[in-house]
Amino acid sequence: MRFASLGSGSRGNATLVEWPGGTLLIDCGFSVREAESRLQRLGQSPASLSAILVTHEHIDHIKGVAAFARRYQLPVYMTPGTWQSRDFGVLPDLRLLETTAPFMIGDLLITPIAVPHDAREPVQFILQHEQRRLGLLTDLGSIPPHVESAYQTCHALILEANHDSTMLASGPYPASLKRRVGGQWGHLNNQQAVGFLQRLDISLLQHLVIAHISQKNNSPDLVRQAFSGVVAAIAEVTYACQDEGFGWLVVR
Repeated sequence: MRFASLGSGSRGNATLVEWPGGTLLIDCGFSVREAESRLQRLGQSPASLSAILVTHEHIDHIKGVAAFARRYQLPVYMTPGTWQSRDFGVLPDLRLLETTAPFMIGDLLITPIAVPHDAREPVQFILQHEQRRLGLLTDLGSIPPHVESAYQTCHALILEANHDSTMLASGPYPASLKRRVGGQWGHLNNQQAVGFLQRLDISLLQHLVIAHISQKNNSPDLVRQAFSGVVAAIAEVTYACQDEGFGWLVVR
């Protein structure tokens, strides 16, 4: 199994997961043309995709989902709440998923994880193939016990470190948006993400990707400084960016 990102941040998010049986696109927060270009950069053709998974309805995650699915006749998986939250138009193959029910795409096991975020019915995902587990965990404002339990013993983890609390407080956002981003239904700050990682069993973790880093309320240097004391035992640490995401990482 391997995974990559088309881009990560408030201007668009999309993650690719490839295994011997297919390739998934998780979210598509870019226009069809932009997504096609970013796929090409990763050496991937839209024709190779098996399906699109959707985490929630915010525009930086679903901007291109419906049009991309229609153009390439792809199944789209999302929760009923996400489906009802927006007019996606006619989708070629809509699959509604339950937040408590794992499901299969080929021989890939996908477990949705309900998360606290200011969306209708948001989820994140754990994907497993041949005992290798990839966890995707962004777009949540707090970490309840069921989330912490679910992400133990991953072999790879994409983890949000959205903002630095001091930068957010003194930054350009209006007060209402600061409260939203920094609240328990918003986004994880650096210290929340670090604390979560400290509580995980990371003995199997080959790859840690720090993702959804705000360009206005965080910086790569602050993120690296925050994580410096907890990543020494992890084989490879990657910092995702908005423009290029990150390249292919292999889970062995």
